[in-house]
Amino acid sequence: MPPRRALEVQSDDRNPQKWHVSLTEDAFNAFLAGRGGGDDAARAVFGEGSLFSPLLFGKFFDPADAFPLWEFESGALLSGVHGASKTSVDWMETDAHYVLRAELPEGARKIKVELCGDKGKLLEISGQWRGKESDARDDWRTGRWWERGFVRRIELPDNANCRKVEAHIDDDVSLEIKIPKNSPEQCSPD
Repeated sequence: MPPRRALEVQSDDRNPQKWHVSLTEDAFNAFLAGRGGGDDAARAVFGEGSLFSPLLFGKFFDPADAFPLWEFESGALLSGVHGASKTSVDWMETDAHYVLRAELPEGARKIKVELCGDKGKLLEISGQWRGKESDARDDWRTGRWWERGFVRRIELPDNANCRKVEAHIDDDVSLEIKIPKNSPEQCSPD
């Protein structure tokens, strides 16, 4: 059994808009239809209940857009998929941390956890599918990125300590991200 391994959490404030092409609902439906419906990798990555699915939250939402996940109660937001045991993502808040746990899609590789945007207030989880190598001349994030990879961008709360985010992969199938909270003194305006 593969051990728990830490992922480096990178920081990139330079280009918060690097997902240049939006995944619209029409493009998503055409993509899935064009894949012949028999592509297990596409279903695993974008299927209902996946962290990377545009339909995770009950309506279409481009995964490359920042989502204010922590503003919602986990049970309430995911009640439709939890009840059907279809979800592979969960999050919780403790007194000291925000914790996100998600199953990684089969066939995922090059998982990257990055803090980006103004003062690192966006958490970006991305990866590429096995067999979908990106040409060095062609950044896979600038075109139809959903054909080669996946992403979920999450807005971090104001009291998140962006400098101490930890990410781990367990058994090559489960991602856990712990985001410490700042103490109330650290959250006060400058």
